[in-house]
Amino acid sequence: MTRHRSGSLVGMLLVALLGLTGCSTSPPDGITPVAPFEIERYLGKWYEIARLDHRFERGLSNVTATYSQWPDGEVKVINRGYNDNKGEYEEAEGEAQFIGSENVGSLKVSFFGPFAGGYHLVALDQVNYSWALVAGADRDYLWILSRDKQLDPKIQEYLVRQAALLGFDVSELIWVRQDRDDA
Repeated sequence: MTRHRSGSLVGMLLVALLGLTGCSTSPPDGITPVAPFEIERYLGKWYEIARLDHRFERGLSNVTATYSQWPDGEVKVINRGYNDNKGEYEEAEGEAQFIGSENVGSLKVSFFGPFAGGYHLVALDQVNYSWALVAGADRDYLWILSRDKQLDPKIQEYLVRQAALLGFDVSELIWVRQDRDDA
């Protein structure tokens, strides 16, 4: 009995260690996050215009990300999306911290305790902070965000071109519906 427990514990520890090593927060090779970056200007609600597919947003429309800052400087993240199959919104709350300098758009975001993923702004409207192109820790994660539910088609084309130049498979982008008044 003791041996079985010990084996189970070792197995759980190995799974935990493998999980931690798989949680990279660095930007993908060849990608430099934007600088200068001002978190105060980035705070507020962003609408997801497009994304690469991944399981934690699969089937969601009307997706938003809202950022606010706590007094200690940590950034609170609330991701919200409408699940068409369930007929209701799903929400996840997390926190973001700068990886290095607070003047560089490179953060790590955690929704599950110690497990964090990279969040790297690779293009940003430096004048109005009205649109952003965000990459994860590898080229499987990409988002086009806007302060409005719709993005000017010329800006959208520009961001898709930028993503393609950075090595993202833009043919796999999912264009997110933003058609609910309560989004």
